[in-house]
Amino acid sequence: MTLPTLIDLKAQAKRLRLAITKSNDTAVSHSKSLELIAKQYGYRDWNTLHAAAQNNGFRLFTVGDRVNGQYLGQAFEGEILGFSKTGKSGTYQVTIQFDAPVDVVTFDSFSSYRRRVTCTIRENGVAINRTSDGRPHLIMDYAA
Repeated sequence: MTLPTLIDLKAQAKRLRLAITKSNDTAVSHSKSLELIAKQYGYRDWNTLHAAAQNNGFRLFTVGDRVNGQYLGQAFEGEILGFSKTGKSGTYQVTIQFDAPVDVVTFDSFSSYRRRVTCTIRENGVAINRTSDGRPHLIMDYAA
């Protein structure tokens, strides 16, 4: 079974904690909800699940990786020039050099091309920041 990312597991624990608290009027600690999520996935405790999720075949992006995806709704291919962990858990700063400039403006009579961008992403390659319609600024994956 492929496990969700650590970010997703922690989000599940938070939702579980809120649901239990709401339905039972009983406060449940975040650590208790993490332990319950571990049991749900068949693990002895949160630490065991945490270790299993980290070793789930997930490979972080690295400098020099070829990637493709969408930036502000426009398709791109490019290379990672910079990749570093931020101070916030599970987030990384990535700098991508696009193979071809990407027009980031959707207005017909105006264009603005980007050749290089820097974004804060989660482990799954999806940017934290979103456009006004809720789409992530950047969605990237390893190029085939």
